[in-house]
Amino acid sequence: MTTAMQRPASTPTPIPTAPRNAERRRIAFCATVVVFLGATTLWGASGAMADDNPTAVPSASPPVEVDANSPGLMLGDGATLGKVRVLDIKSIVEDMGGEERREDTNADITLALQAEVLFGKDSAKLSGEANARINAIAEEIKNQNATKVRVFGFTDNLGTSAHGDVLSKQRANAVQGVLAPKLPDVTFEIRGYGEQYPISSNDTEEGRKKNRRVEVSFPRTGGSQN
Repeated sequence: MTTAMQRPASTPTPIPTAPRNAERRRIAFCATVVVFLGATTLWGASGAMADDNPTAVPSASPPVEVDANSPGLMLGDGATLGKVRVLDIKSIVEDMGGEERREDTNADITLALQAEVLFGKDSAKLSGEANARINAIAEEIKNQNATKVRVFGFTDNLGTSAHGDVLSKQRANAVQGVLAPKLPDVTFEIRGYGEQYPISSNDTEEGRKKNRRVEVSFPRTGGSQN
């Protein structure tokens, strides 16, 4: 706790007048903070550990035009505007147990299910409750009117890398096999990434459980949004 020091009652508190350049620097700093927060806002979960997400697709939204000569910008002497970029805001939500995970961006929706929800240990055979979970994903794809869907499988880092690559692809194939009859007009891309692109630490069983998953992702096409 910080204890504020009080001035004697007889000493008036001076009111400084900030120079114009200082005001401009404060405004520029505030604008930078706003942009940073807008680019990194998440809801309900931490960001993925992998720097290069195989399902990531940049937003196609056009950048907002900014008048560099507008006096309202209050740029410092000699300052210029940088290149305009569109910042893609990502929302990530997962249930309390981490069994289901939803990631929304401006361009895409990614729905992930933990392998334990869909398969037995070290198996690519779907469990009894798997169909209901996959059917819910199929309905979301229909709601978005998506015609291209990516089904990617992932494992933890236990066992050999080669085994993880094969198992993750087999699991992605199994999920696609349930989706395909319900989505006859959809083109599927199926991949198995093994232990690549973890979303949690492989140092604990809780983290490895989250990394053993199948992701289904598709473009946001203006349909309904949950």
